Amino acid sequence: MSENVTLPKQQGSTDGPAGEPLLTVEGLTKHFPIYGGFPFKRQVGAVKAVDGVDLTVYAGESLGLVGESGCGKSTTGRLITRLMEPTGGKITYAGQDITRANRRQLAPVRSEIQMIFQDPYSSLNPRQTVGTIIKSPMEVNGINPPGGREQRVRELLETVGLNPEHYNRFPHEFSGGQRQRIGVARALALEPKLIVADEPVSALDVSIQAQVVNLLQKVQEELGIAFLFIAHDLAVVRHFSQRVAVMYLGKVMEVADRDSLYNRPRHPYTHALLSAVPEADVDTDGKERIRLAGDVPSPVNPPSGCRFRTRCWKAQDKCATEEPPLVQLSGNREGHLTACHFPEEPSTEARAADVVMDPALTALEEQHGSGD
Repeated sequence: MSENVTLPKQQGSTDGPAGEPLLTVEGLTKHFPIYGGFPFKRQVGAVKAVDGVDLTVYAGESLGLVGESGCGKSTTGRLITRLMEPTGGKITYAGQDITRANRRQLAPVRSEIQMIFQDPYSSLNPRQTVGTIIKSPMEVNGINPPGGREQRVRELLETVGLNPEHYNRFPHEFSGGQRQRIGVARALALEPKLIVADEPVSALDVSIQAQVVNLLQKVQEELGIAFLFIAHDLAVVRHFSQRVAVMYLGKVMEVADRDSLYNRPRHPYTHALLSAVPEADVDTDGKERIRLAGDVPSPVNPPSGCRFRTRCWKAQDKCATEEPPLVQLSGNREGHLTACHFPEEPSTEARAADVVMDPALTALEEQHGSGD
């Protein structure tokens, strides 16, 4: 299959979303118990994978969730979709508290919150045909669309850029990018209002990444679906999400609209992330690189106060004794929240060129621009 692929245009207002939130997460926590002793029935600790996360997703918007590997991004996504039971906190969807909802109470919500998984090779049942994989959610939820389920599956395959005649093929007959398109079609089968995309392009080749991101952008624009877009690639998130939240060691460090976060970040960790993005021009001089000292602390025993203080160049005694709240600082745009006692100056002009697309994605974007 060949197609003319363009990178999605940036969309949405940078002034922040309006209206009632579709999803609200307050103080969300997930602690995995550690057992020890004999006969291994006594809890001796806990892995604090998610430890007090606050997020808001508005209808029709895309919220990016970024951070280092192991910071709790994927666990947060699975808690929101209720694939995992939260240890604490509150999840509110469309005004309904679903934190402790049972299977019967969740049934009406399940169809409205869907997930796209990271690995397109393991997230599809190799023993089922594509038609069966996409049709299964409709069968489970007792949905009979006009024209029948098979007709709906063929329409979905066409929507995601696949041949409807591939209905009876098996996953192993498709490439990685095509398999991820099948995953997107499965997520769209129930006409959801919110999709949690857990690093949907990280396992794909860069040239295929642009195609899948383009597809997700098209889906969001045409169907008005809200996205929680989890990724570690800052460039992809910048082009897909209107707002971005930065996580570190189970907590949210900064939340802002796209322009504010990438051009005027306030948290030192966000500055470090942006400075670490590779440059396309290797000969560029004078660009500051922030190299953080040490490793990420263990989520079993996280630092007191600010989680980032053990690697932060601005840390003081206050950072060890008081946990900074996630609040709007003076001089910030509305909705720009930062959890830091000693925030950075709100500018990255000195290293504005650090946040760049991968060369292949940049070429696609330029190609799209020249075609307008």
